[in-house]
Order: sequence, then structure tokens, then C-alpha cells
Amino acid sequence: MITVVQLGLGALMLAYLGVFFQDVWKHRSEIHSDGPLKNFINVAQGYITNFLDTLGIGSFAPQTIIYKTFHLVKDDSNVPGTLNVANTIPVMFEGFIFLTIVEVEAFTLIVLIIASIIGGIAGAKVVSKLPVKKVQLVIATALALTAILMALRQSGMLDILGEGNTALGLSGLPLIASAIGLFFCGVGQSMGVGFYAPCMAIVYFAGMDPLVSFPIMMASCAAVMPMSSITYIKSGKYDKLMSILIMISGVFGVATAAYLVKSMEKDLLVWIIVGVVIIASITVFKQALTKENTTDMA
Repeated sequence: MITVVQLGLGALMLAYLGVFFQDVWKHRSEIHSDGPLKNFINVAQGYITNFLDTLGIGSFAPQTIIYKTFHLVKDDSNVPGTLNVANTIPVMFEGFIFLTIVEVEAFTLIVLIIASIIGGIAGAKVVSKLPVKKVQLVIATALALTAILMALRQSGMLDILGEGNTALGLSGLPLIASAIGLFFCGVGQSMGVGFYAPCMAIVYFAGMDPLVSFPIMMASCAAVMPMSSITYIKSGKYDKLMSILIMISGVFGVATAAYLVKSMEKDLLVWIIVGVVIIASITVFKQALTKENTTDMA
């Protein structure tokens, strides 16, 4: 059954790449570089943030901060789409890796993946039609929620929920409740809210082995992101060149973290990210609540 999931993800990856490169080719005349410095920043952020993503820290929050700091996205309404489209292939690569190294009950995995996909599609359809001001509020809220969940996880409060949990699968009401939770994780993922921390909390609450959260959240993201990203691609609300650069460098970041790094002291780094994310959230909230609308990512 796990092999079936992997084959399904492989087919989904090929379909996604077909849609993505077809759109890039169709609009190739509209793609313009903002200069070698910004291209370098995009390559570097793709590698570093997806490296961190593989370690469970997440990539959406730090990438959103980098977008704003270096003015990489001119229109805030394109941020959720760029986050999803640019990171889809690296995240799918993560899914393949964790499905091979961590055991999980196949039926539970498939049910939760399907719930995540439905949520991701629903979320993308809503966000792609929102005006800039509302998207700014979504981004600010996403950053605030991400910071809170990262802080809870880093402080050990989420880990406490998983103490003594050994189940590798679910059935009955716990499975239904978890599927509902993963649906909303999919919605949040498409809106720029990190998937990992809320997914881990749901897994813990359901009584499953904490380690099982990794293949569930990685495989779910691997299934959700191409579906929600296709919606953004069709709407045109994403940065094409940035997506290409982050996509390529991100795969190398995932490979480095998965195969070369066995252990890393990341506590201080996570707390720094939490602090920066909180500041970024406050900044975007202020932008969204100002009377004059701005699409600049200052």
C-alpha cells in the first residue's frame, strides 16, 4: 500500500510539472529577471529554507520574511501562490524520503492524505480570488499562528501530548476526527500557514507515535501542494522565475538535510525564527489595516 502511495505521488509530480512548465512556456515573454542579486537570494533561500523544512522547522514562514525583507514579490496577493508553487517539488521529494524510512499504517495515511488534498484545493480556490488587503490579513494571521505553534512545539508542550503514544494507525472516531483536522491543515497550507506543527499536534492528540507525524505530514503536503499549486498556476497568481529558482535549489536543500545531516542543534535557530515571524506578522497586520492599499512588500 505504501508503494501505491509512492507511485501515486510520482504520477502527481509528473502531472504537476507538466502543468507548471506549460504555463511557464506560455508566459515566457512575461518573465523578467530582477537582477543577479535577487536571483542569488532566491536560490539561497530555496536551499536553506527547504533544508530547514526537512528538519521539521518549516519553510513558509522564513520564506515570507525573506520575500518582504528583499522586496522579492511586488504584489502581496501573489505570496501564497508563490509559496506553494515554488516549494511543491522539494516537499514532494521529502514525502518520498520519509515514506521509506518511517513505518506508518497505510489506510490511515491514505485517508489523511485525501482529507489534506480536499482542504488544500478548497483553500487555494478561496485565496486566489481574494483582494490584496484580505490576502495580507491571511498572511499576517498565518505568520502569527505559525509562530505560536512553533513556540509550543519548541517548548515541548506539543511533545508532551505524544508521550507514551505507540499507535501506527487509527480507526473509527479518532480517524474521522484526524481527517477533519488534516482537512483544515490543508486549507491552512494553501494559505501559507505551516502544515507541520498543526499536523503534529493532531497526530499526538489522536494517540499515534510522534515519529509517525513525519511521513503523514510530509506525504500529505506532497499530495496537497501540487493540487493547490495548480489552482494558483491557472489563476496566474505566483512569481514564475522565483518559483523555478526556489524549486531547483530547494531539492538540493532537502537532499542535504535528508542524507548528509544526522543531527543538528537547532533550538536557538528555531527560537530566532519564532521571534522574527512574530515581528513580520505585526508588520503585515499594520499594512493590511492601513487606509491606503499597497502591493509593495516593504
